Amino acid sequence: MTALDTTFDSYRVLFLTGSQHLYGPETLAQVADQSRAIADELAAGVPVRVEWQPVLTDADAIRRAMLDANSDDSVIGVIAWMHTFSPAKMWIGGLTALQKPLLHLHTQANVALPWSEIDFDFMNLNQAAHGDREFGYIESRMGVPRSTVVGHVSDPAVRAKVEVWQRAAAGRSAARTLKLARFGDNMRFVAVTEGDKTEAEIRFGMQVNTWGVNELADRVAQVADADVDALVAEYDRLYDVVPELQEGGARRQSLRDGAAIEIGLRSFLEEGGFAAFTTNFEDLGALKQLPGLAVQRLMAEGYGFGAEGDWKTAALVRIANVMGAGLPGGASLMEDYTYDLTPGSELILGAHMLEVSPSLTTARPSLEVHPLGIGGKDDPVRLVFNADAGPAVVVAMSDVRDRFRLVANVVDVVTPPEALPKLPVGRAVWKPQPDFTTSATCWLTAGAAHHTVMTTAAGVDVWEAFATMTETELLVIDDATTVRGFTREVQWNAAYHRLARGL
Repeated sequence: MTALDTTFDSYRVLFLTGSQHLYGPETLAQVADQSRAIADELAAGVPVRVEWQPVLTDADAIRRAMLDANSDDSVIGVIAWMHTFSPAKMWIGGLTALQKPLLHLHTQANVALPWSEIDFDFMNLNQAAHGDREFGYIESRMGVPRSTVVGHVSDPAVRAKVEVWQRAAAGRSAARTLKLARFGDNMRFVAVTEGDKTEAEIRFGMQVNTWGVNELADRVAQVADADVDALVAEYDRLYDVVPELQEGGARRQSLRDGAAIEIGLRSFLEEGGFAAFTTNFEDLGALKQLPGLAVQRLMAEGYGFGAEGDWKTAALVRIANVMGAGLPGGASLMEDYTYDLTPGSELILGAHMLEVSPSLTTARPSLEVHPLGIGGKDDPVRLVFNADAGPAVVVAMSDVRDRFRLVANVVDVVTPPEALPKLPVGRAVWKPQPDFTTSATCWLTAGAAHHTVMTTAAGVDVWEAFATMTETELLVIDDATTVRGFTREVQWNAAYHRLARGL
């Protein structure tokens, strides 16, 4: 069995430098030295390893570099910089072949110009100002999806933008290798949890397949008592366990049942190489309770999850977990449940039946057991907490027939105005940007799903880069959004994406 990796340790980005033979070997040697120095300086300030590559000076070498990047699973993208003037027709074959994300870094070796020392040798060496413009032309002419970052790599703002791109590239890589297990089908009669799984594999690379829930139940039934003992002891250490679930408590067996589900589910996922999964309270087979605690803990470790068979949201949770690796906060299944419509102070209360990830809080959760009322099984155990206050993004994926649509709302999570003693689930309360009325109107206009991923780690700029890389529609609702402008964007996007797909 293999544990899930949600780090950047195995990823790398290639740093490609463009030039040409026109300038002679001495200048090319200087180009190599300076581009290596730029790559090294950049590498010191970003989370994914940056590896400098020899300077590219002809079409064959460029094409081969792109093909090598494609064939190496550890390479999640390439950064291209035209240190001197690199005629762009040399790049056509390489850009045509490239299947990994591209970042066009428009920089130069020096920060300030040595005005009194500038001669034509200096000008021949330092030509990125128009070399990159030549490269930008061919990128646009060919319609190459890419991100563009402008500025010197010593600038923290430049490195931050490169980091955003790296995180998005890591998310894309995770999507392309994602295996997702659906335990049962989606909730009956629900529209938004449906979707084209074949198109999802074509667009994002994810494999979405179904297993009978009793295959999971059989795995749970095989769990050894000693393994349950060890996991329950871990629960006792990590959480505030209510008395009835403590050793000797009247409902200790419910906690043991929840632990057996976690062990069985984890082993199933690890053995199959699955990084995301779904469950459905309408199809629990021989499971004793709806998986709650197990799902919460697995999401906190980086797994993706979608309730009621919602595989699209499960994929988003996994992608968000990878893109936010190493940052404070986390990612979780979320659902807009109910509103506080006090004029001028509107809030959204988000939760789910059981499955909200404790990665959204730095507090110590309470481990409790309560009736569920649906599903027809034993009362499930779950972690209860409030999400930490702070900035977040909620993102939904919808299948709108001819494409997938991502909708992202920038929100501010707040401390609940009052205690919630009778709502025993993980929950988040937030104020959507720019305001509740605009946010909800735009969300409904877009046909965005009611299940989302809430991420307090990966910001909206990372989602924008991810959408560019995967050529997926993204609609953003933030502090600059208006209903009129958003409605027009939805209409324009419909025309654009139909034209972009071709006949």
